[in-house]
Amino acid sequence: MPLKKHHKIMIGSFSSFLIILLIANSVFIYILYGQLQINYAKLNSEITTLKEDTQSKLNELTESAIKTQQEITEINTRVGSINEEFSRLGEQFNELKSSVGEDFSDIIGDVVKAVVTIKTDVGQGTGFIITNDGYIVTNAHVLSGGRIIQAIDYNQNTINADFIGYDGTLDIALLKIPGTYERLELQDSDDIQIGEKVIAIGNPLGLQFSVSQGIVSGIHRTGPNGMDAYIQTDAALNPGNSGGPLVNKEGKVIGINNFKIGSGESLGFALESNYIKSAVDKISEQVLNKTLV
Repeated sequence: MPLKKHHKIMIGSFSSFLIILLIANSVFIYILYGQLQINYAKLNSEITTLKEDTQSKLNELTESAIKTQQEITEINTRVGSINEEFSRLGEQFNELKSSVGEDFSDIIGDVVKAVVTIKTDVGQGTGFIITNDGYIVTNAHVLSGGRIIQAIDYNQNTINADFIGYDGTLDIALLKIPGTYERLELQDSDDIQIGEKVIAIGNPLGLQFSVSQGIVSGIHRTGPNGMDAYIQTDAALNPGNSGGPLVNKEGKVIGINNFKIGSGESLGFALESNYIKSAVDKISEQVLNKTLV
């Protein structure tokens, strides 16, 4: 074969190889470009999804922060109201201390913690707590005609009270509220001395924690039931005082405020504490199979 012809064949073959190589390279570049486009689209989709998730979480965090701030504001408002209430109660106690003699100024703050307002759907009166687990003594006539009984405690909580029983002769009723409380102790009424200073605590005309001071004017007075079981006192008793405690300077209950005669402010009567104990134990033994005081 002539040399020129051989060169032409080699040149033609090399040209064909170059053309094939260029075509293959173009195909590879096209495939690579297509794959890059797919990866870019996938990455862009993931970025979009991530942005949406992030924005959604930011929105949730913002809403949670707003809600938390609102709750904090509400709590601060409640705390403010509670502080105002305690401040008001503090002012009331200071007024009570200034309204009674030195014999009672140191005990009045402790005594009133065990005094409650008794409310029914037809009226109200006073009661006092005799056990730490919430047993309350009041006058039976305070509950007369009522179907719902509630007690308002020292902290201004209104609590539904359970009726345990009553002694109609002595006008004593026993109630129970849930919780733990300060209590008042009953003094032996055989130790009462005529002339000793006392205070009557109650809620006359709905005025909570009202205190009147006086002395024991007489003992073993005859009451409406014909029994010589009443203390006469010149401590002022008014409607709403019924069922409240008559307290000596030791902070102990010597009687339960029961009634007054006519319009005279110096003729108030309280059932002696030994009769209170007798009535409470009688009721609790019959209903609860135990004694309380």
